[in-house]
Amino acid sequence: MSIGAFLAAHGYADARRTPLPGDASARRYERLSGGPRPALLMVCPQDADSIAPFVRVSRHLRALGLSAPEVYAADPVSGLALVEDLGEDTFSRLLAAGEDEAALYALAVDALAVLHRVPPPAWAPPWDAPAMAEAASATLLAWWWPAMFGTVPDRSVHDSFRQAVVATLAPFASDPPVLALRDFHVDNLLRLEGRRGEAACGLLDFQDAAAGHPAYDLASLLEDARRDLAPSLRASMRARYAAATGLGDIDRFDAAFAAHAAVRHTRVAALWTRLERRDGKSRYLAHAPRTWALLAAALAHPACAPLAAWFDAYIPPALRRAPEARAA
Repeated sequence: MSIGAFLAAHGYADARRTPLPGDASARRYERLSGGPRPALLMVCPQDADSIAPFVRVSRHLRALGLSAPEVYAADPVSGLALVEDLGEDTFSRLLAAGEDEAALYALAVDALAVLHRVPPPAWAPPWDAPAMAEAASATLLAWWWPAMFGTVPDRSVHDSFRQAVVATLAPFASDPPVLALRDFHVDNLLRLEGRRGEAACGLLDFQDAAAGHPAYDLASLLEDARRDLAPSLRASMRARYAAATGLGDIDRFDAAFAAHAAVRHTRVAALWTRLERRDGKSRYLAHAPRTWALLAAALAHPACAPLAAWFDAYIPPALRRAPEARAA
């Protein structure tokens, strides 16, 4: 079904369409006005993402009382959906305007705690050590390594990397999983006026949600590749999360936090290079120095010893950075 036919079928044939700025994904959005109610058109290329996971996760989050966009209509075959417009007050915009940082992060942590108090739904795919190793390989070894070294890594590099990731995460494999949204950070969170409690935190970009460790999304929020957080704020938000979820063994959780953060930072540090080389989105390289620094800090934790040893063997500290961007 074409976009025009999809809009007409749901009463938006004459709606004014305003494209929204793009992000690192292949999805794109348009704000619709003049239709039956304010909405966003989500266009999702079938070779990159699928509408169906977005719809499924949205329903789950809303059933928990969290504020994911309601899906008004969807055509998964065409990769089109009409979704609730939660506005433009992303945490990123609010922070840039000088809003209370601690209050916003507290709201995010409280919403995350609601999600983590229930087990993941049966349909959630695994976000376990093998899945995380594969995802990190897809950026670090498939894109960053050739860009830095000018050659494709051999099988032994791939195998040893996967082994290092699995060994780093193995001590926490028996911890009860939660639904990890996987991109839980200030660009994907909004403050919603008129809603109370955790429902005041709008959630975006969750279609890749999977059953993973509770430390993963907290690390995504508090060790953000896009902005710096003061150590005192990170500590207070981790304590708030622990209190809200009833964590017992804080030292164990801290180790899990470091391990999952290290694997996430490995993937994301190399992701910026993939976005530049494959997608022509060189602006994201601005986040690379921070991400590599966050990775270095995580690797210093004893829980990350297997992955730290792999980096020491294959990527010396002087090369732990983004390769130079290609000439335009």
